[in-house]
Amino acid sequence: MVYLDNSATTFPKPDKVYEKMDTLYREAGASPGRGGYNLERKASLIVERARASLADFLGSSRPENVVFTMNATDALNMAFQGVLKEGDEVITTVLEHNSVSRPLNVLAKKKKIKITRLEPENGKIKVEDIKKALSRKTKMVAITHASNVTGWIEPIFEIGRMIRDHSNAYFLVDAAQTAGLLPIKVEEMAIDLLAFTGHKALYGPSGIGGLFVSERVFIEPFRAGGSGRDSENEFYPEKLPEKLEAGTQNLLGIIGLEAGLDFIRQTGMENIRRKEEELKQSLLEELRRHDKIKLYGDSDSSEGLAIICFNIENLSPEESASILDSEFDIAVRAGLHCAPYLHKLLRTFPQGAVRVSPGFFNTQDEIKALIEAVRIILKKI
Repeated sequence: MVYLDNSATTFPKPDKVYEKMDTLYREAGASPGRGGYNLERKASLIVERARASLADFLGSSRPENVVFTMNATDALNMAFQGVLKEGDEVITTVLEHNSVSRPLNVLAKKKKIKITRLEPENGKIKVEDIKKALSRKTKMVAITHASNVTGWIEPIFEIGRMIRDHSNAYFLVDAAQTAGLLPIKVEEMAIDLLAFTGHKALYGPSGIGGLFVSERVFIEPFRAGGSGRDSENEFYPEKLPEKLEAGTQNLLGIIGLEAGLDFIRQTGMENIRRKEEELKQSLLEELRRHDKIKLYGDSDSSEGLAIICFNIENLSPEESASILDSEFDIAVRAGLHCAPYLHKLLRTFPQGAVRVSPGFFNTQDEIKALIEAVRIILKKI
């Protein structure tokens, strides 16, 4: 199989991820923070070591402000529901994944928050547009670091510094697509809340993610339950990370995520992105040759992530993806990619598009296999 859906989940994972996860449950599969015996202390050390590694990776000097979650969606819900109150205003964009859009829509219905959605210009949200949209009631600016549909990368540093200089609003960044691929320094970028997931460019397993919460943010717990500490408290611990980490932690996911971080550090983030860009350009060079292929979102830009969206004339995205899967054993993603507002902007709503997202473990031969498959499909139609 040729797997080209790495924007959804990177596959395969580095060998070290498999090895660490397998070893964990054979040697240290206890509950972190529950017990005090040797095996529990070993499990707790794994969690805190991974937390410190993530904090350093994200440019934070406060490991306790990195909270483990199930995934980026969990982290985003934790942020929105823990921070936003009735009547608050939120500035966001049409670029967002439904993990941002839907929780905000729910809160607009339940808590009557006001949502302002900005559109990009040439793929980028203008800092000046955000500045104009800010008001005294703006509680949060929530923006994706990079689009999962087009690969457009947003000017996070400039946006963060402007918000910090001109308002009291919190700056939330959805880094589901970029954590592991682009440098992120939460303190330098004035990021107050950063959501990330382990199963994409961090090369970890599914079921693990995180939320960075700056010391500026007052956040109420998304859920309550056992923490293993401060058990006499009738409600929940007041300090991070325990305040937001109710329940037994995903120790297996955490050690897999730490192994993914080790792989990125050893390989070099710039080397990973360079290889993905080379694969992307090889595919684009061929796709541009065919007038029956429509590319979307300036996919030929070298400034974005390695994501290509297109449609083949006279075929729906689902038909194209199904043919690639059933006849050529090539896995790509078709549809709206959980980003309906952006597809409306691209004029591909409601059918969406075919998305190809090569990863570090793909090869030029696999890209050639896709190119040949597209040539055959075009010849048939």
